[in-house]
Amino acid sequence: MDFSIPESLREIRQAVREFVEQKVFPLEQVIEEEDRIPEELLAGARELGLFGLGIPAAYGGLGLDMVGKCLVIEELGRGHAGFAAVLGAHTGIGSAALVMAGSEKLKQKYLPAMAAGEKIAAFALTEPGAGSDASALKTTAVKKGDRWIINGVKHFITNAPEAALITTMAVTDPAKGARGITAFVVERDFPGLKVGPADEKMGLRGCHTAKIFFEQCEVPAENVLGRENEGYLTALKTLASGRAALAMRCVGACKRLIDLSLRHARERVQFGKPIIENQGIQWMLADMVMETEAARTLALQTAWKVDQGMDVVMDAAMTKLLATENYCRVADRALQIFGGMGFMKGLPIERIYRDARITRIYEGTSEVQRMLIASQLIKKGYG
Repeated sequence: MDFSIPESLREIRQAVREFVEQKVFPLEQVIEEEDRIPEELLAGARELGLFGLGIPAAYGGLGLDMVGKCLVIEELGRGHAGFAAVLGAHTGIGSAALVMAGSEKLKQKYLPAMAAGEKIAAFALTEPGAGSDASALKTTAVKKGDRWIINGVKHFITNAPEAALITTMAVTDPAKGARGITAFVVERDFPGLKVGPADEKMGLRGCHTAKIFFEQCEVPAENVLGRENEGYLTALKTLASGRAALAMRCVGACKRLIDLSLRHARERVQFGKPIIENQGIQWMLADMVMETEAARTLALQTAWKVDQGMDVVMDAAMTKLLATENYCRVADRALQIFGGMGFMKGLPIERIYRDARITRIYEGTSEVQRMLIASQLIKKGYG
């Protein structure tokens, strides 16, 4: 296996690392206090092409494959989680379905503005009664002439308050269950679409979620993504391909936590010596590095399989599960190494600890990932 990284990708990754360290790090507290992403960071992301990571070059994007995209997102993960989540949702689930299943007309119409960061994207699947069980959607779409009329409510939709384009899943044939769901790209200004106020959350400041209300929302027939009644498959493929990227975002955050913990352990003196000389601290650091490297390797392997067009349902589930569970463990150990200081606001540890927790829930809970792994194991065996 060839683990080398092309020079062009190394340059992009280095530019993103410098951007995170020089621009994002100094503004992290501003994001926390004001619950917004400063315009200068958004402008910097546009300049680097970060809004178009996975969008083909023909539509103005960087056109990175999944491995390349993951390596860039790993660097973004080292910075503020809210900022990384805004970009991650836009470049991942927000745009992947359009790139994957959109008609050429829709791609020409929407992708250039998305790649330029002029139109932010969101992905509307989750509902009050349908989160992990995506086949239980209640939002409906009924065709009338050259339009679809959508009615329903979505909630916890990342980027909803800012999104101009929303990939939306709705039931078009109730008798078929999950096989009767269709994917649509919906513009924010379409008649009948309303976005609720931003949710108050435990973490991910600067990255906003909200409810979206569809009340006789009119969507042109040409805005169907892929084939009618095949939206559930589109959603599954979109989520599966995005899980490697989410995992790498978690890996980046873990690397930041390990760096901070290592520095603190060298500098913090107790009982006349730096705490890093204590075996208990050394073992925590060793486990943090080992498990993070394992998550990183699995994520890159899954990304490579996505690029080869392989089935990654099981791989993506394992990747998401391992990376997010490890992220929470690393955050917990980092806080333990920092002690009472880690519990205080103003230091990155307390913030990252809060931000980590949601990763075991969104884009498929840890329990759902285990269900997917087990179902694939029963279906296909192992080895």
